[in-house]
Amino acid sequence: MQIFCQQSWAVEQSLDQTINDVVGPWTERIFQVIFFTPITIGGQAIPFILIWLAGAGIFLTIYFRFINLRSFALAFRTLRGKYSCPDDPGEITHFQALTAALSATVGLGNIAGVAIAISKGGPGAAFWMVMIGFLGMTTKFAECTLGVRYREIDENGKVHGGPMKYLTKGLAEQGWARLGKFLGVTFAVLCIGASLGGGNMFQINQACSQFIEISGGADSLLADYRWAFGAVIAVLVAVVIIGGIRRIANVTARLVPLMCLTYILGALTILALHITEIPSAIGLIISQAFTPDAYVGGLIGALIVGIQRGTFSNEAGIGSAPIAHSAVKTSKPASEGIVALLEPFIDTIVVCSLTALVIVITGSFGENLAGANGITVTSKAFASAITWFPYVLFVAVTLFAISTMISWSYYGQQAWTTIFGTSRFSELSYQLLFCACIVVGSALSLGAVTDFSDGMLLAMCFPNLIGVYFLLPVVKQELIAFQSHATAIDAKEVSKS
Repeated sequence: MQIFCQQSWAVEQSLDQTINDVVGPWTERIFQVIFFTPITIGGQAIPFILIWLAGAGIFLTIYFRFINLRSFALAFRTLRGKYSCPDDPGEITHFQALTAALSATVGLGNIAGVAIAISKGGPGAAFWMVMIGFLGMTTKFAECTLGVRYREIDENGKVHGGPMKYLTKGLAEQGWARLGKFLGVTFAVLCIGASLGGGNMFQINQACSQFIEISGGADSLLADYRWAFGAVIAVLVAVVIIGGIRRIANVTARLVPLMCLTYILGALTILALHITEIPSAIGLIISQAFTPDAYVGGLIGALIVGIQRGTFSNEAGIGSAPIAHSAVKTSKPASEGIVALLEPFIDTIVVCSLTALVIVITGSFGENLAGANGITVTSKAFASAITWFPYVLFVAVTLFAISTMISWSYYGQQAWTTIFGTSRFSELSYQLLFCACIVVGSALSLGAVTDFSDGMLLAMCFPNLIGVYFLLPVVKQELIAFQSHATAIDAKEVSKS
């Protein structure tokens, strides 16, 4: 057994080194282009990705006259199905579509990602995560409206939607067919890479790390058998994803509320124990958002980290959520866009804010975190107040990871079939590849692979937002149509009463 253990460890280390050697140079190049290509404004060099994502959120919020605030109540009424009919085209309800999309965004980006942001950018980075979440509400509205508007429903009733469809079909309507096809294929390739990396290997790696942390660390039984943990999760995920979006939606509709409630209650417990420190923690986060300490690297440093991790958390502008939302049962595309704006509010403004407060109040961000991964930092923050909470956190993290992988498998499959066709063989090929990556991801210390997938995830925003800008008139038309529809139904209810 000891010999097998040593051989297994040696194989993992060799595979680790091989992947890092192959992927490392590409990772560095991708990050250099995406994050650090500078644009000088007022003498200050600002990375283009910051302007592209934050600028889109600001522009769209103004263009739609702060719909993220004005339509908040409308979103909840729509979520309850008030403006939909059971026989509307689609596969899943508004609530199932929201939970399916949330299961991909409410995950380790909200736990490990916040810890990484604060560790790298200081407490002020959490403020910018929340701000990008607020702006991202409008971005989600626009892209998810387009996802439903240009979706395709095949003869079996299965929905195929997302940026791959509205980039090709929508831009073709505007007379830009070649550009649309190029952007659609580019998005699909990036989406496949992101699904296997950030939507898969990063998730299982962090969940496995948390399990090893609570079961003895280096002395854990699974310390040298991380792949076994991945194999078990791979089987569970396979059972769900082979059933398609309807089974995925049924599972996530149960998992998401459970995992959110578990995590939020834990965070609120920590905050209740430190209730007198909450005002000073909020003050520290806000003050350092504008005047960060020298170690943060300046205001732009906090901005970059906050927007990077905020985007990884809520994926607004990335184009992943429209793939899930396009399967909704509705005849009014903007109805699902309105529901979708609740996503960044829940996963970033609520969940990320709670995580940030726990980390700041417990002082975990001030420790020497060299070599520590994000989930370990968050776990220690919770354990400092409740010694047994890392076990609860493990349950939450595992549920987060599984639900994220389930939804991202659907995103990746939709992108995969865009390129390789919608045959059952094509779908099964991707599903097997995805499950194999779960086993590999649990065994590796991801390093450059995680950075690579991060880069591919963020790169998806370029073709996606180009399409959104071109198709803004379509989004506005759909919004007017849905608002008229909702107003008519509300008026009927008032007249009956």
